[in-house]
Amino acid sequence: MNIGNKEYKKYVEAHAQKSPCLRNCVHAFLSGGAICCAAQGLTQLYKCLGATESLAPSITSITLIFITALLTGIGIFDNIAKWAGAGTLVPITGFANSVVSPALDNKAEGWVMGVGAKIFTVAGPVILYGTLAGAVYGVIYALFIR
Repeated sequence: MNIGNKEYKKYVEAHAQKSPCLRNCVHAFLSGGAICCAAQGLTQLYKCLGATESLAPSITSITLIFITALLTGIGIFDNIAKWAGAGTLVPITGFANSVVSPALDNKAEGWVMGVGAKIFTVAGPVILYGTLAGAVYGVIYALFIR
């Protein structure tokens, strides 16, 4: 079967499943909002337990990373992400999942060549270029803005 690009595009559009965009947006909004509300609640809880104003958000971030890594490790986070869609990409939870998932996928290859080598395959470039951009901006700030 030899068809052109236009015919193929028409064929794909006719047979592709339509995405429930509105439903996906509502799920993302609700789940992302729930994660953010839970984080704010944790921050307030840590403040009530005696954490300082500057320490409570850090403890909250660590807690969210731990919970996401744990839920990813036991296979629950994937089910949540299927329902929530982009709502689980709230930066800290999405980042934690992107670090843990490749490590779990490659654990059969061993601790060094599997987990150790693959743990930062997705998050590594983010860390590298984020750090590099921070250093470049720091130099620009020190030389020109200060």
